[in-house]
Amino acid sequence: MKNEYDFSKAQRGAPLSGKGKSRITMYLDNEVLDAFRALAEQSGRGYQTLINEALGDYLTRSARPVDARTLRRILREELKKVS
Repeated sequence: MKNEYDFSKAQRGAPLSGKGKSRITMYLDNEVLDAFRALAEQSGRGYQTLINEALGDYLTRSARPVDARTLRRILREELKKVS
């Protein structure tokens, strides 16, 4: 260990660049977090990356326009509830 360190060029803040990403605090159910951690262990990837991909996939799927076949299925399901 050195007796003295030069901090003249040091910068405050996170050491990694966060371009395109935001740091947030989020509460998840323990079961959900445990499942993602298990998937991360199996795949060798980070659990936060897997959560991010899952959210992105959900947004991609839910943003698709509803086609006639899907609309008919939804209407049939809703009509069964009313009957």
